[in-house]
Formats: sequence, C-alpha cells, structure tokens
Amino acid sequence: MYRLYKNIMALLLISCLICLLGCEKFLDEKTNKKLAIPTTLADFQALLDNPSRINYSSPVSGEISSDDYYLTDTKWNGLASVQNRRMYVWEKDNLFASSFNDWSSVYSAIYIDNTVLQGIDGVPRSGTNAVEWDNVKGQALYGRGNSYLEGIIIWGIAYDEATAGSDLGLPLRLNTVFSEKTKRASVRQTYELVIQDLKASIALLPVTPLSKFRPSKPAAYGLLSRAYLSMRDYENAYKYADSCLYLRKDILDFNTLSFTVNFPFNVDNNTEAIYYKSMSTPPIISGVSPMVVPKSYDSFDLADLRKQVFFKKNPDNSYRFKGSYGGSYGPFSGVATNEMFLIKAECLARKDQINESMVVLNGLLVKRWDKNKVFVPYSAGSSAEALDIVLKERRKELMMRGLRWMDIKRLNKEGANIILTRTLNNKVYELLPNDLRYALPIPEDIISLSGMEQNKR
Repeated sequence: MYRLYKNIMALLLISCLICLLGCEKFLDEKTNKKLAIPTTLADFQALLDNPSRINYSSPVSGEISSDDYYLTDTKWNGLASVQNRRMYVWEKDNLFASSFNDWSSVYSAIYIDNTVLQGIDGVPRSGTNAVEWDNVKGQALYGRGNSYLEGIIIWGIAYDEATAGSDLGLPLRLNTVFSEKTKRASVRQTYELVIQDLKASIALLPVTPLSKFRPSKPAAYGLLSRAYLSMRDYENAYKYADSCLYLRKDILDFNTLSFTVNFPFNVDNNTEAIYYKSMSTPPIISGVSPMVVPKSYDSFDLADLRKQVFFKKNPDNSYRFKGSYGGSYGPFSGVATNEMFLIKAECLARKDQINESMVVLNGLLVKRWDKNKVFVPYSAGSSAEALDIVLKERRKELMMRGLRWMDIKRLNKEGANIILTRTLNNKVYELLPNDLRYALPIPEDIISLSGMEQNKR
C-alpha cells in the first residue's frame, strides 16, 4: 500500500506541477506505465491522507502581510528571502519565489481533490461501500472548497456585492485536463464554487471523523460560516456557525493548560479543534523572529490566561507568539469552535440581539479567565458597542490564525479605517484601507506561462 501511495503521489506531483506552470509539452510525452493510477476508494483515500499537501498547505502570505507581528530592522535585513522582505512591506510585485510558493500549494491540493472527484465516479457506489464512498467524495469537495476560499482571500479583493461579478477572482480548475485554457473567474464565481463545494460536502461527511486531519460535517458548517463572513453575508455566517456549534460546542478551559511549555496546545488535547490545518513556517513568522506588537500584548488583562498561553518572553523582553492550536510553529488555520463562537457573537450584535451576543461571547471568555480571579462579564448598551467588544475579542482570540488579512479587508469595506504601518531602517511603509495591494499579485511566472490577467497594483 505504501509503494502504491508513493507511485500515486509521484504521478500526481509531476502532473500537478506541469498543469500549474501551464506547460502543454507534457501532452506529447508518453505516460510512464509503471506509475500507479488511482482507481479504488482506498487509492483515493490515500491521496487525501497526505498531510504535507492537504493539511500543511494553507497559504501563509496573508499572515506575513498582516499586523499580528512585527520585525526589527536587524531581523528584516537578515531574511534570506527577498520575496518575504518585499511582502512584509506590501511591495507591488516579486512577492513569491518561482514554482514552490503559496499559489502552487493551493493548486496542488486542488489538483489532488479534482483527481479524486474525477475518478470516484468510476467506482460504483453500492450498499456495502456507500458510507466510505460518500466520505471520500465529501473530503475532496471540502478540500477543494477550502483551498479556493484560502486562495480568494489572498489573491482577490474584498467581497463587494456591487462589483463581485466583475472583480477578478481565481482560475477555477474543476478537472485534471492539462490543456484547458487558464482564465480567471470573477470573485463572485469563486465564492459560489466555494459555497457549492462545502454545501455538497455536508451531506457526505460524518459528524465525527476518524481523525482531525480529515474534514467532518461540523468542519464543513464552520468553513461555510467563515466563507459567508468573508463575503459579509452575516445572516448565513450566523446560520452555519450555529449549525457547527450544534454538533460541536466544546470550549477548552485554559485553566487546565500548562503555561510553561513551549506549545500549550496539541491536536489531541485541544477539544476546540474540529479540523486540523496549518500554514507553512518560513523564517519570517517562525521561531523568535516575529514579535508581538506591544499594543496587542498589553490588551490582555492580567487575569486573562491567554496572556500566558499565547505568548513567550524573548531575551530582549519582547514577546513572541506560541499559542498555535496545532502545537507547533506552524500557525493553525483549520476550523475550531472558538472561531464559531466569535462569528455567532458578531452576527448577533449586527442583528441588534445585544444580550444574546454578550452571552455567547462571555461563555467563551470565562474559560479563558484565571479561575482564582473574578470574571466580570461583558455587557453592552447598543449594537455598535456590542460589535466593538466582539471584534476586539476576536482580534485577541484569533491571533496568528490566518484570519486577520480577511478581517482587515472585510472590515475596511465597512469603514473600519484600519491602516497598516511598518517602520524599517527609518522608513515608514503604509497600507491604506481598500488599497489594491490587499489582493496580492499572482506569481509572475504563472502570469507569464498562462497569460492570465494580473491583479491591478
């Protein structure tokens, strides 16, 4: 089985890279018949059970570009990656190294999902394999929806109902045909595919998966909620967050965690984690290089256990983030219940259900509070005040989760006026609200090979 898995992955990797780079000369080459072709449910499941390409493949460029951290002049100057240095200060081009980058990670995962979705129809669904058949197809649909959502958040501008039909989205690959011309769909079409895939996966996925590395029904509900939040469709964001929490409403009591270990969370002890996924860890956001903005660190009350669980002091008395939900340097980007509680609280505040919003928020925060200190529940006198409270807590609770870039984009569309600022080598860099640079440029080699239209700068 292991040899079969290696053969399958070798074929897919070769095919995927050629497909991504737009090289059509491969069509003239003869296939290596020694490479195994996936044909059974076990084969397809083996493709999906590939953490390096499925679970550890979230794009990291949004986190690099956001304001969850800062670098000193020395650390920025010492970065080996020119592209990461340019991304940190929001340059207009040359943000991605050739071939192996966030774009290739996203589309490599999509290619695997499309291979499964295209091939599984060749396996008859029967009474004896129906549960397994549904689960495999559901995983592939979820994975494709997940990848396209992560991609549009990076390479698309903020969703605007008035212009989404003409704003440039992603190229939507629904098969493994190399010769298909690559062209960009609209932002609306991209989100429609995300919604379509995730909704279709719900009926197929189990409530409780074999592993958190596989998606589930509550994970699909949760990701749908995130997608609708990104679209600023708060009614549906609430609906699917609530559906997720109906099936999985665990809240982890931070009083039970160790504050002294390097990684307080891990996949096993973190009952809030529904589906495990993480970002890659280039040096710019790993180890001691990224430092927490002092204002962010100071925003936590002394009795708030997140201050001890999320951060570790550096030798120079600055702080770095250690609170990844996956228990490693790779920032967690999967689905977890705390995100769903915050989405639900935000949407309730927007619907003027002030008391209900505060109840949901307080139910989460009390589990973050030192049990030996008095927790004073939040209250609000207006919808605007409740929303402000929730968004501030969302900012603290979801640091380094790959969500800040999405939040800045959607909130600036609503007048939040969030301005990002970096100061390096006595030079000040700014990214103003709704700047076109919030849609990162597609890697130049992809543009050159495919002929697609580049994002406007």
